[in-house]
Amino acid sequence: SCEVFFAKDPLKIVRAQGQYMFDENGKKYLDCINNVAHVGHCHPHVTNAATKQMELLNTNSRFLHDNLVQYAQRLTATLPEKLSVCYFVNSGSEANDLALRLARQYRGHQDVITLD
Repeated sequence: SCEVFFAKDPLKIVRAQGQYMFDENGKKYLDCINNVAHVGHCHPHVTNAATKQMELLNTNSRFLHDNLVQYAQRLTATLPEKLSVCYFVNSGSEANDLALRLARQYRGHQDVITLD
């Protein structure tokens, strides 16, 4: 069930800037499928923040750190009281998996309907 997006004429993307990706021949493509729509590729504020963080600590959320708690508190302070729990994951796939597990645990059902 796993297929390459462009099986007949695959793209070899070698770099990106802003909302565009560039292939090995320099052809520019508007990036509508990667998870960069909000700020674009190579955004200076994002790359600077990432660099500063990686100079200090480069790990994931499986370890305790005060910043995770502080971020969760700041985030939930902007939401209705019912939305007072945060789960940090690293991808949409992990978020979907967690949502499905939580729903199954809460409802006690295993059935799922999806759209293809």
